[in-house]
Amino acid sequence: MHSELETSCLSEYEPKMNECRRNFLRNVGIAAAGVLLLPTKDVFSKILNGARTLSFHNVNTGEEWDVVCCPQRQYEPQTLAHFNYFLRDHHTHEVHRMDPGLLDVLYTVSAVTGSRGVFQIVSGYRSSSTNRMLRRHSRRVARHSLHMEGKAVDFRLTDVNTKTLQRVAIALQRGGVGYYRRMNFVHLDTGPVRAW
Repeated sequence: MHSELETSCLSEYEPKMNECRRNFLRNVGIAAAGVLLLPTKDVFSKILNGARTLSFHNVNTGEEWDVVCCPQRQYEPQTLAHFNYFLRDHHTHEVHRMDPGLLDVLYTVSAVTGSRGVFQIVSGYRSSSTNRMLRRHSRRVARHSLHMEGKAVDFRLTDVNTKTLQRVAIALQRGGVGYYRRMNFVHLDTGPVRAW
Protein backbone atom coordinates (compact mmCIF):
# COMPACT_ATOMS: atom_id res chain seq x y z
CA MET A 1 0.00 0.00 0.00
CA HIS A 2 1.46 3.32 -1.02
CA SER A 3 1.96 6.26 1.31
CA GLU A 4 -0.85 8.78 1.35
CA LEU A 5 1.73 11.54 1.00
CA GLU A 6 1.13 13.10 -2.42
CA THR A 7 2.40 16.62 -2.79
CA SER A 8 2.12 19.17 -5.54
CA CYS A 9 4.36 21.91 -6.86
CA LEU A 10 4.58 25.59 -6.13
CA SER A 11 4.09 28.04 -8.96
CA GLU A 12 6.89 30.34 -7.84
CA TYR A 13 10.17 30.02 -9.67
CA GLU A 14 13.80 30.35 -8.73
CA PRO A 15 15.10 32.06 -11.89
CA LYS A 16 18.54 30.46 -12.28
CA MET A 17 17.61 26.92 -11.30
CA ASN A 18 14.38 26.91 -13.28
CA GLU A 19 16.05 28.31 -16.40
CA CYS A 20 18.44 25.36 -16.27
CA ARG A 21 15.51 22.97 -15.77
CA ARG A 22 13.56 24.53 -18.65
CA ASN A 23 16.58 24.18 -20.95
CA PHE A 24 16.85 20.54 -19.92
CA LEU A 25 13.18 19.88 -20.70
CA ARG A 26 13.44 21.75 -24.00
CA ASN A 27 16.41 19.60 -25.07
CA VAL A 28 14.96 16.27 -23.95
CA GLY A 29 12.89 15.83 -27.10
CA ILE A 30 15.80 16.49 -29.43
CA ALA A 31 18.22 14.15 -27.65
CA ALA A 32 15.82 11.30 -26.96
CA ALA A 33 14.14 11.42 -30.36
CA GLY A 34 17.50 11.36 -32.12
CA VAL A 35 18.90 8.40 -30.21
CA LEU A 36 15.77 6.36 -29.54
CA LEU A 37 13.64 7.26 -32.57
CA LEU A 38 10.95 8.49 -30.22
CA PRO A 39 8.35 11.21 -30.89
CA THR A 40 9.31 14.78 -31.80
CA LYS A 41 10.25 17.66 -29.53
CA ASP A 42 6.68 19.01 -29.63
CA VAL A 43 5.29 15.73 -28.36
CA PHE A 44 7.85 15.67 -25.55
CA SER A 45 7.04 19.20 -24.46
CA LYS A 46 3.41 18.20 -24.04
CA ILE A 47 4.39 15.08 -22.10
CA LEU A 48 6.79 16.98 -19.83
CA ASN A 49 4.72 20.08 -19.14
CA GLY A 50 2.14 18.45 -16.87
CA ALA A 51 2.27 16.96 -13.40
CA ARG A 52 2.96 13.23 -13.15
CA THR A 53 2.69 10.90 -10.18
CA LEU A 54 5.80 8.84 -9.51
CA SER A 55 5.70 5.79 -7.24
CA PHE A 56 8.78 4.75 -5.29
CA HIS A 57 9.74 1.67 -3.29
CA ASN A 58 12.94 1.62 -1.23
CA VAL A 59 14.20 -1.97 -1.47
CA ASN A 60 16.35 -1.54 1.66
CA THR A 61 13.74 -0.10 4.04
CA GLY A 62 10.53 -1.42 2.47
CA GLU A 63 9.08 2.11 2.46
CA GLU A 64 6.83 3.33 -0.34
CA TRP A 65 6.10 6.86 -1.48
CA ASP A 66 3.95 8.48 -4.15
CA VAL A 67 4.81 12.02 -5.23
CA VAL A 68 3.34 14.37 -7.82
CA CYS A 69 6.21 15.84 -9.82
CA CYS A 70 6.16 18.95 -11.96
CA PRO A 71 9.60 19.74 -13.42
CA GLN A 72 8.47 23.13 -14.76
CA ARG A 73 7.93 24.33 -11.19
CA GLN A 74 9.80 24.46 -7.92
CA TYR A 75 9.08 21.55 -5.59
CA GLU A 76 7.46 22.27 -2.24
CA PRO A 77 9.85 22.13 0.73
CA GLN A 78 8.00 19.18 2.30
CA THR A 79 8.35 17.21 -0.95
CA LEU A 80 12.10 17.76 -0.95
CA ALA A 81 12.36 16.96 2.76
CA HIS A 82 10.55 13.67 2.21
CA PHE A 83 12.74 12.92 -0.82
CA ASN A 84 15.84 13.49 1.35
CA TYR A 85 14.47 11.20 4.06
CA PHE A 86 13.33 8.52 1.62
CA LEU A 87 16.81 8.35 0.04
CA ARG A 88 18.67 8.43 3.37
CA ASP A 89 21.65 6.16 4.04
CA HIS A 90 19.93 3.00 5.28
CA HIS A 91 23.15 1.80 6.97
CA THR A 92 23.65 4.86 9.18
CA HIS A 93 20.17 6.48 8.93
CA GLU A 94 21.84 9.79 8.00
CA VAL A 95 19.65 12.15 5.97
CA HIS A 96 21.31 14.46 3.45
CA ARG A 97 19.99 17.07 1.02
CA MET A 98 19.36 15.39 -2.33
CA ASP A 99 19.61 17.29 -5.61
CA PRO A 100 16.03 18.08 -6.79
CA GLY A 101 17.34 17.61 -10.33
CA LEU A 102 17.22 13.86 -9.66
CA LEU A 103 13.43 14.08 -9.40
CA ASP A 104 13.34 15.89 -12.75
CA VAL A 105 15.44 13.19 -14.43
CA LEU A 106 13.40 10.35 -12.91
CA TYR A 107 10.20 12.09 -14.01
CA THR A 108 11.57 12.43 -17.53
CA VAL A 109 12.67 8.80 -17.67
CA SER A 110 9.16 7.72 -16.66
CA ALA A 111 7.57 10.04 -19.25
CA VAL A 112 9.89 9.06 -22.11
CA THR A 113 9.46 5.32 -21.47
CA GLY A 114 5.71 5.62 -20.87
CA SER A 115 6.21 3.84 -17.54
CA ARG A 116 3.42 3.51 -15.01
CA GLY A 117 5.55 1.26 -12.84
CA VAL A 118 7.31 1.74 -9.52
CA PHE A 119 10.84 3.10 -9.12
CA GLN A 120 12.69 0.57 -6.98
CA ILE A 121 15.41 2.51 -5.17
CA VAL A 122 18.59 0.50 -4.60
CA SER A 123 20.76 3.34 -3.28
CA GLY A 124 20.43 7.06 -2.65
CA TYR A 125 22.58 9.05 -0.24
CA ARG A 126 25.70 7.37 1.15
CA SER A 127 27.65 8.63 4.12
CA SER A 128 31.43 8.55 3.82
CA SER A 129 31.58 5.59 6.24
CA THR A 130 29.08 3.61 4.14
CA ASN A 131 30.95 4.45 0.95
CA ARG A 132 34.23 3.22 2.52
CA MET A 133 32.53 0.00 3.61
CA LEU A 134 31.11 -0.59 0.11
CA ARG A 135 34.52 0.10 -1.46
CA ARG A 136 36.00 -2.70 0.64
CA HIS A 137 33.51 -5.10 -1.01
CA SER A 138 33.57 -3.77 -4.59
CA ARG A 139 36.11 -1.92 -6.67
CA ARG A 140 33.23 -0.49 -8.74
CA VAL A 141 32.34 1.91 -5.90
CA ALA A 142 33.95 5.32 -6.55
CA ARG A 143 36.11 6.84 -3.83
CA HIS A 144 34.44 10.22 -4.33
CA SER A 145 30.98 8.92 -5.23
CA LEU A 146 28.29 11.47 -6.07
CA HIS A 147 26.03 9.43 -3.77
CA MET A 148 27.97 11.13 -0.94
CA GLU A 149 26.90 14.55 -2.25
CA GLY A 150 23.23 13.64 -2.65
CA LYS A 151 23.56 13.80 -6.43
CA ALA A 152 23.05 10.14 -7.37
CA VAL A 153 20.46 7.39 -7.24
CA ASP A 154 20.60 3.71 -8.22
CA PHE A 155 17.25 2.31 -9.33
CA ARG A 156 15.20 0.08 -11.57
CA LEU A 157 11.62 0.42 -12.86
CA THR A 158 9.16 -2.45 -12.47
CA ASP A 159 7.79 -2.17 -16.02
CA VAL A 160 10.88 -1.14 -18.04
CA ASN A 161 14.01 -3.24 -18.50
CA THR A 162 17.27 -1.73 -17.27
CA LYS A 163 18.92 -1.74 -20.70
CA THR A 164 16.14 0.54 -21.98
CA LEU A 165 16.52 2.74 -18.90
CA GLN A 166 20.24 3.04 -19.64
CA ARG A 167 19.62 4.06 -23.27
CA VAL A 168 17.01 6.66 -22.31
CA ALA A 169 19.19 8.11 -19.53
CA ILE A 170 22.19 8.42 -21.87
CA ALA A 171 20.01 10.13 -24.49
CA LEU A 172 18.91 12.73 -21.94
CA GLN A 173 22.52 13.91 -21.46
CA ARG A 174 21.68 15.13 -17.96
CA GLY A 175 24.57 13.61 -15.99
CA GLY A 176 26.27 10.31 -15.34
CA VAL A 177 24.70 6.98 -16.28
CA GLY A 178 25.97 3.62 -15.08
CA TYR A 179 24.54 0.28 -16.20
CA TYR A 180 24.87 -2.64 -13.77
CA ARG A 181 23.47 -5.57 -15.74
CA ARG A 182 24.29 -8.32 -13.23
CA MET A 183 22.72 -6.42 -10.35
CA ASN A 184 19.88 -5.19 -12.58
CA PHE A 185 19.94 -1.47 -11.85
CA VAL A 186 20.90 1.85 -13.41
CA HIS A 187 22.89 4.61 -11.72
CA LEU A 188 21.88 8.20 -12.48
CA ASP A 189 23.60 11.31 -11.21
CA THR A 190 23.53 15.04 -11.84
CA GLY A 191 27.29 15.34 -12.27
CA PRO A 192 29.19 15.65 -15.57
CA VAL A 193 27.74 13.83 -18.60
CA ARG A 194 29.42 10.42 -18.94
CA ALA A 195 28.48 6.74 -19.15
CA TRP A 196 29.90 3.39 -18.10
